[in-house]
Amino acid sequence: MIPFLDLKETNMPYQSEIEEAVLSVVRSGWYILGDQVKSFERAYAQYCGTANCIGVGNGLDAISLILKSYKELGVLKDGDEVLVPANTYIASILAVSSSGLVPVLVEPDINTYNIDPEKIGDKVTSRTKAILAVHLYGLVSPMNELKEIARKHNLKLIDDAAQAHGAAYHEQKVGSLCDATAFSFYPTKNLGALGDAGAVTTDDSELAAIVRALANYGTTSKYINKYKGENSRLDEIQAAVLAVKLKYLDKEVQARQNIASFYLRNIQNELIALPRVEQIEQHAFHLFVVRCHERDRLQQYLSDKGIRTEIHYPLPPHKQEAYKEWNSLSYPVSEKIADQIISLPLHISLKNEEVIRICSALNEFR
Repeated sequence: MIPFLDLKETNMPYQSEIEEAVLSVVRSGWYILGDQVKSFERAYAQYCGTANCIGVGNGLDAISLILKSYKELGVLKDGDEVLVPANTYIASILAVSSSGLVPVLVEPDINTYNIDPEKIGDKVTSRTKAILAVHLYGLVSPMNELKEIARKHNLKLIDDAAQAHGAAYHEQKVGSLCDATAFSFYPTKNLGALGDAGAVTTDDSELAAIVRALANYGTTSKYINKYKGENSRLDEIQAAVLAVKLKYLDKEVQARQNIASFYLRNIQNELIALPRVEQIEQHAFHLFVVRCHERDRLQQYLSDKGIRTEIHYPLPPHKQEAYKEWNSLSYPVSEKIADQIISLPLHISLKNEEVIRICSALNEFR
């Protein structure tokens, strides 16, 4: 059976370095907000090309901390609207609503799965104050168009890069493309920790200082609480693991792009819709997602062939019980995507013969 993902195999090339890094933290006796976090923050800020990086507990917190920090700055207030892709993973939307803001869903481009700039205009109102772009599956959103819309309407532009570590847009790394960026380092990500972890990157030092304070109980110095904060800190062990794996991120992304390029060239079946990728470097290929009108039959067929697949995501946010107030709304593009998508195996431990076998199986599907 070809696994969809094997985290043990994915981390195996770095096992000795990871073990050494973890052991050094254990022996240090300092486990929270120490030198490992500071070192990783500097390294990741440099990698992304941004002035600031703040390690936090997870990707959802990274988004909400950005939004809450803008509220502390007076840029946002309770009830303001944030435009969000209608087909994103629900964490993007949870971060908005949990921050006292109103998520407004915008349909995606069915070929890229990212927010469609042409559909934003009708959603902008006097209450709209920000756009949350999501680089879904690792493909960078159309940032030039989004920046122009944000400039025109005086909106903050934030991006959720939980799936786009290592992607670039016109030779500029994700993490430095807009006002602030949220990252997740969940173990399955291109840059994955061995548990939950996240980060915020930004060139805005005032915003960065508030994010850092809010993530640590709202403290600006020990026992001095300026804000009503929370506990969302990147711990020393995860920072040490991430520092090891960051050294190999570009190499891993290149390997993912090579596999994806092979898929794009060799999957030739009119029943399978491939993603549209105009520039390979703009896609970090966290996932390789295709569409098929008979998705469930295709998934069972591939399973019978010994190929594991996943669906990211089978139910769009507006159909989730968590947002039952939206259940009667219609977002046909997002609904079509949810009904048709299937994610193929794509990871650095995937063997060449397995990639060929996957392509052959897809081409034989009738």
